[in-house]
Amino acid sequence: MTIIKPYLRLSGLEPLVVRPETNFVNVGERTNVTGSKKFARLIRENKYEEALSVARQQVENGAQILDVNMDDALLDGVTAMTTFLNLLQSEPDIARIPIMIDSSKFEIIEAGLKCVQGKCIVNSISMKEGEAKFIEQAFTCKAYGAAVIVMAFDEVGQADTKDRKVEICKRAYKILTEQVGYDPQDIIFDPNIFAIATGIEEHNNYAVDFIEATREIKKAMPLTKVSGGVSNVSFSFRGNDHVREAIHSVFLLHAIKAGMDMGIVNAGQLVIYDEIEPTLRELCEDVILNRNNGNNEATEKLIAFAETVKAKGKVEVKDEAWRLESVEKRLAHSLINGITDYIEADTEEARLKYPKPLDVIEGPLMEGMNIVGDLFGAGKMFLPQVVKSARVMKRSVAVLTPYIEQEKEDRKQAHLAAGTVNEESAGAAKILLATVKGDVHDIGKNIVGVVLGCNGYDIVDLGVMVPADKILDAAEKEKADIIGLSGLITPSLDEMVHIAKEMKRRNMKQPLLIGGATTSRIHTAVKIAPEFEEGVVHVLDASRSVTVAGSLLNKEQKAPFLTELKSEYAKLKTDFENRKPVKQYISYEDALKNKTAIDWSNYQPVKPGFQGTMVFDNYDLSELRSFIDWKPFFITWEMHGNFPEILTDQVVGAEATKLYNDANAMLDNIIKEQWLSAKGVIGFWEAASEEDAVTVKPGEHAAPVELQFLRQQIKKAPGQPNLSLADFIKPAGINPDTKDYIGAFAVSIHGIEPHLNRYINTHDDYNKIMLQALADRLAEAFAEALHLRTRKEFWAYDTNEQLTNEQLIKEQYTGIRPAPGYPACPDHTEKYKLFDLLNAEKAAGISLTESLAMYPAASVCGWYFSHPQSQYFGVGKIQKDQFNSYANRKNMDLPTAERWLSPVLE
Repeated sequence: MTIIKPYLRLSGLEPLVVRPETNFVNVGERTNVTGSKKFARLIRENKYEEALSVARQQVENGAQILDVNMDDALLDGVTAMTTFLNLLQSEPDIARIPIMIDSSKFEIIEAGLKCVQGKCIVNSISMKEGEAKFIEQAFTCKAYGAAVIVMAFDEVGQADTKDRKVEICKRAYKILTEQVGYDPQDIIFDPNIFAIATGIEEHNNYAVDFIEATREIKKAMPLTKVSGGVSNVSFSFRGNDHVREAIHSVFLLHAIKAGMDMGIVNAGQLVIYDEIEPTLRELCEDVILNRNNGNNEATEKLIAFAETVKAKGKVEVKDEAWRLESVEKRLAHSLINGITDYIEADTEEARLKYPKPLDVIEGPLMEGMNIVGDLFGAGKMFLPQVVKSARVMKRSVAVLTPYIEQEKEDRKQAHLAAGTVNEESAGAAKILLATVKGDVHDIGKNIVGVVLGCNGYDIVDLGVMVPADKILDAAEKEKADIIGLSGLITPSLDEMVHIAKEMKRRNMKQPLLIGGATTSRIHTAVKIAPEFEEGVVHVLDASRSVTVAGSLLNKEQKAPFLTELKSEYAKLKTDFENRKPVKQYISYEDALKNKTAIDWSNYQPVKPGFQGTMVFDNYDLSELRSFIDWKPFFITWEMHGNFPEILTDQVVGAEATKLYNDANAMLDNIIKEQWLSAKGVIGFWEAASEEDAVTVKPGEHAAPVELQFLRQQIKKAPGQPNLSLADFIKPAGINPDTKDYIGAFAVSIHGIEPHLNRYINTHDDYNKIMLQALADRLAEAFAEALHLRTRKEFWAYDTNEQLTNEQLIKEQYTGIRPAPGYPACPDHTEKYKLFDLLNAEKAAGISLTESLAMYPAASVCGWYFSHPQSQYFGVGKIQKDQFNSYANRKNMDLPTAERWLSPVLE
C-alpha cells in the first residue's frame, strides 16, 4: 500500500507541496487593497483586467502563493473578490500558483471559495466570535477543500504573549482535528506579529513572544505550519526602508530557525543578514530579541540610529572595511558578493594559513558557498548573483588546484616507496550533466551546473549532442552519483526515454534528473519514469535542483523521497491514462470545411521585390541591438518580469539593473571588437494551396516543393475557423492567373566558441552564460530585423508600417513568421524543405542535427506569410484521421510520423 506523506499540499493549476526541506514560502502581497495603493485604485475603478497585471507581476517575481484581499469600506467585497478571482482563473500563467483568500469578513472568503480551482488557503478564521462560529466556518472551508490559517485570537482578544499564543493555537488545533476532521498538515497558525520598538515597554517582547510561540507550536503540533505578516514587526519605522529591511531580515532569521514556514513579506525589503552594517544589525538584534532594553534603552538607540540613516539616505559608497576582517570572513564576503578583485591573494593567504590546500576548500570556501546556497534557496539571492559567486569560487579553487595535485602526487610516490595502498577519499558527490543527442542548447544546463557546483557537488558536464552510450559510459567511468539530462526541442524527449531504457538494460542505479524547456512533470511521469525504476525526477529549474540532489544523495531521505515521488508519478500516469476528454474534436473532413474565411476573389497578393534568395553575410550587429527583446534574456537568468519595468521592480530591480548593465557592456565589446558575426538568408517564391498542402515553385527549372501543414481539430464556437497555415496562401483553383507567394528565412550568430573557451579557461561562468544568452537574443533580433525589412522593403506589402520595438515584440505587425517545430507547424521535418529552398547550410552556415536542432544554437528559421488575416496559433491535438492523412501525404511510415508528431497526438 502506498503511504502518502502528511505534507501541506496546495495547488493552482500546478501543485505546491510544502515538504520539510522546502525553504521559506513567500506569499505575494500586492494583490491586496489594504497593502497596495495601485491595486486598490484599479479595483475601485473597475479596471479588473489591468489589476491582473499586478497579480501577474507577483507570479513572475517568484511568489509561490498569491494573497488576494478586497477588504475596503468603499468596495462591495463579495462582488470584487468574485469578479477578480473569476478573471484570474482564466489566466493560466497566474492561476498556476495557489491562491490565499484573505479577508476579515467570512462572506467574502466564502465568495472566493466558490471561484478558485485547485486547493487554496483561507486567511483567516479565529475564535474571536466563539467556538460555535469558528467550527461553522471551519466546516465550510473544509467542504471546499481549503487549508486554513488560524489567527491566535479568541473571545478575550488577540494573543500578545507567548503563553496566550500557544494556548489559543492548541485549543484551535484540538477543535479542528477532533470535531471538524481537519488534517493537521492543512492547519496554518498565525500567532500574530506585532510592532516592536514603539516606545511602549509592554511591546518590547512581541518579537520574542512570536518566535518562542512558533518554536513551541511546531514542537507540540509538528505537522502544522506557521505564517505571519512580517512587515508588521517594523511598523514603527515606516518611511525608513533601510532600517525596515534590516529588521525584517534579522526577524526572519530567528523566526525561520524557530519553525516559521511561510509569510506575507515583500522580498524587496530584505537584505542579506551578514551584509547589514554591524552597528545596525546589533541594534536590530537587541530590539528583536529584547536584549539590553531596560527603560527602552535598545529601542532608543535604534531610533537614534534610524534618524541618522534617514537623514543621509542610502548612498552607495564602496565600503572596503571588510578587507580588515580575517581571511575567512574576507573569502566569505567575496563569495557572497561576487567580488573577484582580491580572491587570488586571499586564497593564497588562506593556503599558507591552513595545513593543507584542501582544507581551504572544505573550510572557509565551502562555508561561504553554503551561505550562498541558503540565501538562494530562501529567495534572498538571485541567479545572476549566484553565478557570480560561482565565478569567485572557481577562481579560488584554480589557485589551490596545483598544490592539491602536487600533494596527491607526493602521497602516491610515498605509498609506492613504502609499498602501501593509496586510498584517496571519495570526495564530493558527483553529478554528470549532458544535453542529449541531436540537441544543441545548453544555457539552462550550464546554469543548473553552476548552482549545483555552488552547493558543493562535483559537476561533470559532457556538453551538447551527447549520444546515449557516451553519457552512460562516462557515468560509469566517472562513478557519477546522479545523471542529469537536458533538452530544448521535442525530439529530445524520445532520446530521454531511450536513455532511461538503456540505464535499465545496463542495470544502472544512479537516479536520473530530467530538465529543459520541452520537458514536463507529466511527460516524465507518463513516458520516462516507467522505463527506469531507480528514480526519475523532473526538475523545473535551477533553484529546485539543489533540494532534489540533496534528497537523492541523503541515505535517510532518498528512499522515502523516491517512494513518495513514484507514488505521485504513478497517480499522474493513471490520471493521464484515465482522463476524460474535456475538449471536443471534429473530424478532419469537417475541419477542412471550416477554413479561415478569406475573400480570395477580391484579394490581390503583393509580389515580392525579387524571387529566389538573398544572402546577408555580415549583418550590422549595432542595428540588431535595437531589436533585442530583453524579457527572455532575464528569464534565462530566472528573473521574471516585463522589460523595462523589471529594472525598477521592488524585488529583483537592483540585480536586474546590474545584469542589464553588464549585458550592455558586453554588447559594446561584441560589436566594437567583432566577437560575433550575423549570417542570414531570405527567399520568396510563387505558392498555391490545396487543402493543407502548399506547392512552392522555386524556379522554372526546379521541381515544385510541396509543404504540408496541420489543421486544428478542436471543436470551435460558431463562426470560429479551424486554422491551418495553408489557409493563408491563395488556393490554386481561385483566379489561376493571380499569383500568391510564400517566403522563408534562416539566420544565425557565429564566432562564439573562442570567446566561450576564454571564459571557460578563466573559470568565468557568469560571462560565459551572459555571452550565450546575448547570442540567442541577437539571433532573435536578426529574425525581427529581417522580417521588418521584408514587410517594408523586400516584399514591401506594408511599406507604411511604423511600429515601436515594443509593438514588434507584441507582434502587432501584418503577416507572420512561424517556425517549423513550433505550435502553428509542429512538424520539425518540414525544416528540411525550408533549408533546401534557402540553401541555408551554405548561405547562413547553419546545419541540422539528426533531431533537427539547428547548429549554431543561436539560430532561427521560419516561413513568411503576408496575408493580412494570417495569424499565430497553436494546432493543438490532432486526431487519428488527420494523422493518417498527413503521414500519407508525406510518404512517411506511421511509426516515424508518430515519433515526430508525438507532441500533438492524443
